[in-house]
Amino acid sequence: MDKNTSPVGWYIGTYLARFIEIEDEHNNDPEARFATWENTVVVKALTLEEAFEKVEKIGIEHSEPYKGGETGVQVQWEYLGIINLLPIYEKLEDGSEVMWASNYPKKLKNLKSMVKDVRAFRE
Repeated sequence: MDKNTSPVGWYIGTYLARFIEIEDEHNNDPEARFATWENTVVVKALTLEEAFEKVEKIGIEHSEPYKGGETGVQVQWEYLGIINLLPIYEKLEDGSEVMWASNYPKKLKNLKSMVKDVRAFRE
């Protein structure tokens, strides 16, 4: 089995978008700070390349400018690119593993501090 190909035809991808005021003169300053979103989506595709194209298309489609705030300033979530793309290896259903990460060894107290209860996920 090719580890880059999903045997079930699904991929999970994360793209990065930054929030900008379109007319802001600092938008291209590499030292400027921007609010960002990492948006994770699933796509059906035959290959990793097709999945990449689909995730990219979704990111671009969600970056349309609009008027924001009380003064109606032109703003947008600007698509920057894909930061993660993985094949899904199991049929999608409750309990299917869709992402994983390998981490460097950490102290137990630090591992326990990473775990959250359900209240932490409410917005």
